[in-house]
Amino acid sequence: MTVLNELLANGNIIERHRPWPRSIVNTGTWQLAAQQLVGGEVAMLGLWADSAAIHLALSDATGTDVAVLTLPCADGRFPSIGQYHSPAIRLERSIQDLFGMQADGLPDTRPWLDHGRWGQRYPLGASTPAPDNGIAYEFLAAEGESLHQIPVGPVHAGIIEPGHFRFSANGELLVRLEERLAYTHKGVEKLMIGSDLSTAARLAGRVSGDSTVAYAWTFARALEAALGITVPPRALWLRALMAELERLANHLGDVGAICNDAAFTLMHAQCGVLREQVLRVSASVFGHRLMMDRIVPGGVSTDMDEDGARQVRELIGSIRSQLPSLLELYDNTTSLEDRTVGTGIVEHALVQQFATGGFIGRASGRNFDARKNLAYEPYEKLAFEVPLRHKGDVNARVWIRFDEIGQSLAMLEQIIRQLPDDTNILQDMDQRTFIGGGEGLALGEGFRGDILVWVDIDGQDRITRCHLRDPSWFQWPLLEVAIKDNIVADFPLCNKSFNCSYSGHDL
Repeated sequence: MTVLNELLANGNIIERHRPWPRSIVNTGTWQLAAQQLVGGEVAMLGLWADSAAIHLALSDATGTDVAVLTLPCADGRFPSIGQYHSPAIRLERSIQDLFGMQADGLPDTRPWLDHGRWGQRYPLGASTPAPDNGIAYEFLAAEGESLHQIPVGPVHAGIIEPGHFRFSANGELLVRLEERLAYTHKGVEKLMIGSDLSTAARLAGRVSGDSTVAYAWTFARALEAALGITVPPRALWLRALMAELERLANHLGDVGAICNDAAFTLMHAQCGVLREQVLRVSASVFGHRLMMDRIVPGGVSTDMDEDGARQVRELIGSIRSQLPSLLELYDNTTSLEDRTVGTGIVEHALVQQFATGGFIGRASGRNFDARKNLAYEPYEKLAFEVPLRHKGDVNARVWIRFDEIGQSLAMLEQIIRQLPDDTNILQDMDQRTFIGGGEGLALGEGFRGDILVWVDIDGQDRITRCHLRDPSWFQWPLLEVAIKDNIVADFPLCNKSFNCSYSGHDL
């Protein structure tokens, strides 16, 4: 019996939860799960709450099996996972802010999402009125001789989302970074409650605009699992095509932006041109540069004709013809690599502990990709590799992006070649296996890493609860580690190589 099965067997399985099992457990099993997180027998995929319980999503050590444990919290309290497993701390602080539940033993009880500007406390729980006068946030102290603090943000130069970074430095050497986020909190999870399925799908696609395809697809898969909806084959392949176009655009943009932060504007310009080509093809083929609202529950809202397929093939050829020169330019520019090699290192042990996905995890040797480990249609029919690097520095994160660009181009070719000929792209929502609602869980691979969506749907097709976990939740904390012992001038470079989502994290 696997570790996950042992944990599940200690509780009561909820039959309406699909496709992976959810079990209601007691405090002893909850704390046993925390111990196994510390030991590395399982990995934490998500931690969230509803009005009466806490939910913990776990995968086994191989990342190929998933389960959810639920602990009832009748008194509004639960044993902290974060006291044993630090990746849970910010998630528990958020639960405290949104629901008013208390995590007993939580090492850091400061507010996280709540800046004291909502006009209420615990908006998903008791929702009590509160003065809209801000919360004085106490940053952690750094002790030592000749230390000074450098506050940066939340307003930054250029077009960028808000976030505050508090540096403690000795001259130019950084000894601590502490983040203050949630300036872009939108109340998405509260807006979800009571929404119809169409409105909820639109909300999901707007959690983080640069990942609208990945979020919409993952939400649709969770909903389809809950209701037992079979998606037409052509729609599944079109979804993958959109997802790989989105990945291409973002990776190209990131590579250019990282080089720009090292004052190498030529790469920035060249990558910007290629990214714009991807966005223009996306707009021409699917009617929107970001392909927003093109993936919907039951399928897709827009088909691709022969001319669209031709445009995608030409785009693949264009990027393929220019990519070698960009690789050579990056690899042979000594002044650029002097800034990226050995800068902002994240050790393998940390990405394992935080179950960090995407290019950050893979640049430090963590071999996880939801498209491969938890293969969903049509990726099990596509030939592709999950690239790995092991240095864990800015340079490795750039090369992972380059590697994934190549993999995405190869997958786009396969998708165009294997795209089913049938014309059905959207399943009627009445054609379902399960009547009376249900619960669904899905993990999808966005360009940053794995996105988790958990949804509970009632018998009238209304959302009872929906949780959306961005990969950045397990990446932002590692930026604080990566910047330590680097110089102040290298923070923009490290930050851009992470490119965590403010909006996706802040909900």
